[in-house]
Amino acid sequence: MAGYLCRRVFAALMILLGVSFITFVLLYVLPADPVRQIAGRSATAQTVENIRQQLGLDQPLLVQYARYLAGLVQGDMGRSYLQRTEVSSLITARLPASLLLMAGGIVCELLIGLTLGVIAAIFRGRPLDQGLMVTSFVAVSAPQFVVGLLLLYVFAVQLGWFPIGGYGTAAHLVLPAVTLGIMGSGWYSRMMRSSMIEVLRQDYIRTARAKGLTRSRILFRHALPNAILPIIAMIGIDIGIFMGGLVVVESVFGWPGIGQLAWQAIQRVDIPVIMGVTMVSATAIVLGNLLADIVTPFIDPRIKMR
Repeated sequence: MAGYLCRRVFAALMILLGVSFITFVLLYVLPADPVRQIAGRSATAQTVENIRQQLGLDQPLLVQYARYLAGLVQGDMGRSYLQRTEVSSLITARLPASLLLMAGGIVCELLIGLTLGVIAAIFRGRPLDQGLMVTSFVAVSAPQFVVGLLLLYVFAVQLGWFPIGGYGTAAHLVLPAVTLGIMGSGWYSRMMRSSMIEVLRQDYIRTARAKGLTRSRILFRHALPNAILPIIAMIGIDIGIFMGGLVVVESVFGWPGIGQLAWQAIQRVDIPVIMGVTMVSATAIVLGNLLADIVTPFIDPRIKMR
């Protein structure tokens, strides 16, 4: 197991190195000039050039990247061009809100997706199965801002059950978490349906039925633990997606997470903040997948680490 972990950690570091380089190059070739954002429209050419030299943006690409990488290894993500604050401090201040929303979204999408997937597998080929799969397709295809605004209008404006936006209480978390849950539940329900149908056709399930076990015991004791294995890897991927892809949901609900921070940085061409959020998201994806690979063999001993 130690050898496996060492190989995976090395591969993870190479992935993060590649992500950092590609992102840095893309930001380097952007037509937008961050120095102009800092200096303002009325700044003279000399002022712009002085700021460029102070930030080291007049250096070649590889020199800038090497300097950024050296700081990143030491835990220094740089300073925000516009807010004049350490990027690590900005991300740390926003991280708890994003982690909370991420956890709520994953819980909601698992509850919705797995439930629909199991029900569809049990009633496969029937109208209920077809209806649930159509619903899953619609949930996956619907834009996030449409789902979020619809939930806000119905449950916040019309019914008044939840606050319109903000952050701080459990009531503030419900609507954005459900929005994320609806969007992700479609993938989980389809995956769970396929996996459950395959498991229900196995010989050990037929043997369990022949022994006279109840339907609920067969489903929850024998079928579900085996059918849920493909879902684990999806959860690991979702950790990273939720960390960096919450821009729309956080904007709709006024949620102060790193997704909203990234959107503000993109609008202002604040390169250190964009790089910081990208690296945090990439690290979350890598760690999520690594955690899924480690946990899976403990759930199913037949799967070995190689």
